[in-house]
Amino acid sequence: MSVHPQENVLPIEGSGRVLAQDDRRIGSILVEEGKLGAGGIEQVLELQRANGLRFGETALRLGLITEDDLRCAVARQYDLPHLLPGNESISSELVVAYEPFHPRAEELRALRTQLLMRWSKAGLRHRALAIASPGAGEGRSYVAANLAVVFSQLGERTLLVDADLRTPRQHRIFNVPDRIGLSAVLSGRADRGAVAPVREFGMLSLLPAGAPPPNPQELLSRPVLGAFLQQMWAEFDVILFDTPPAKRYADAQNVAFRAGSAVMLTRKDHTRLSDTTSVIREFSDTGVRVVGTVFNAF
Repeated sequence: MSVHPQENVLPIEGSGRVLAQDDRRIGSILVEEGKLGAGGIEQVLELQRANGLRFGETALRLGLITEDDLRCAVARQYDLPHLLPGNESISSELVVAYEPFHPRAEELRALRTQLLMRWSKAGLRHRALAIASPGAGEGRSYVAANLAVVFSQLGERTLLVDADLRTPRQHRIFNVPDRIGLSAVLSGRADRGAVAPVREFGMLSLLPAGAPPPNPQELLSRPVLGAFLQQMWAEFDVILFDTPPAKRYADAQNVAFRAGSAVMLTRKDHTRLSDTTSVIREFSDTGVRVVGTVFNAF
């Protein structure tokens, strides 16, 4: 193991040994979580001297911690909200939370990066986006939920709005009550209080769809949605909308018009190219900026 200057090493409580600064963070987190004791730290340091591995990798090789323990510690080290597999409070669909280093999570972060660059290039001060697709079963709720989490992981104050007033899913994904939501806001029966913080992801809030109304399209066409969006700009950096199928209902077009931008989702061996082209044209004709198309192969 390489020798570090004294100012870069710190003691671990309960141990007479010192660790390199990066290792100290991982080691301290594992100690705080009750995953390692002083004896375990001694074993890790001895093997580290011989093989030069990182602290966490060495503890894993010794069988002192599990892969989940290490992933959780690394996530905490980098302030990355992370959930352990088996957590029943939030849906396993949130791959970026349960498996933040999975290839799918990396693809969703790549989508986040593309969106940030395009928003920056366009000089947009208010960043709102409708997640749209032509038909059912194309992954809109999955992408919207995971994208909301990766924005919150970046430290962006993020609001996810479930604007699918016909078959809403976001309240089930995040396990929040849906008694009061967007439908109540649009009908004048609720206000900002309907927005629920998702405490597992500190910077993320959710406005569920609420009780299914008999007239979704009329509600979404009201000026109330635009007024509510203006109010939310004071509190959030990014606002994302889940929407119903755009080919089947005009709801998505109404929401995308208020947001100003949309991303079009298509699914491998499922979405017809002609339907995608048609919806993009309809959005563009109403002034909606389609910032890109996402090909969902899951």
